Amino acid sequence: MSLPKTLAEDVARNLVMVARLIDEDPEQAYAFSRIALRLASRVAAVREAAGFAAYATQRYAEALAEFRASRRMTGSVELWPVMADCERGLGRPERAMAMAGESEVQKLDKAGQVEMRLVAAGARRDMGQIDAAIVTLQSPELASNAVHSWTPRLRYAYADALLEAGREDEAREWFGKALEADKDGSTDASDRLAELDGVEFVDALGEDAESDTNGEDDANGLSAEKAEKAEDDVQADSRHDADADVDADSEADADADSDSGRGGDADGPTRA
Repeated sequence: MSLPKTLAEDVARNLVMVARLIDEDPEQAYAFSRIALRLASRVAAVREAAGFAAYATQRYAEALAEFRASRRMTGSVELWPVMADCERGLGRPERAMAMAGESEVQKLDKAGQVEMRLVAAGARRDMGQIDAAIVTLQSPELASNAVHSWTPRLRYAYADALLEAGREDEAREWFGKALEADKDGSTDASDRLAELDGVEFVDALGEDAESDTNGEDDANGLSAEKAEKAEDDVQADSRHDADADVDADSEADADADSDSGRGGDADGPTRA
């Protein structure tokens, strides 16, 4: 479907923003996809972009509806695996498994078939069928030494399933193979390997900052001790001065009493 030039440009700008933001800020990408959808809801590319934006923000029902709309417009089966994964996201792994057995899978290219295998294995795991998930992932693509865009994820999924099944040694081996193929860092295979080997990463900068803080606390504590001692000294001096004042007052009162006694004796004979 063709759009007027100005409208087509507006739609294109929004789709560009969806593609640019979908990994780093999926919510913002979703917002742009909604704008494009309002402008051109009858364009298959817009429905597909809206579907992926909804999928990235875990709005699985909405994503599935958009993918279905795009498929009706184009007749393509390319979105079949992600549609099945939306069924998983909606808590319907059995529907995802059913889609994995449909004829549409045979029409997918190799990358699409691998994606479908990953989704099917995930559905098996959702249903608690870990051994079946492992078998699902065992394929010529997994055994191949050739590296494709999907190779790291396939090996990683296999390693993760092995680990869940308690087959730790095999899992370590396949995490290593995933890491070898993962030149772009699309998985966290290196972290998983380190975890299995008991390696802990220490934030040296954080430790230095903590040491500095402790040093400041020690210094502050020492200063507080000095201040407390000085205050005690001041209070002791104050008490000493107060005692001295009391003694002086007592002596003055004694002198006054003595003077009063002598005056009384002199007046006595006069009054007599």
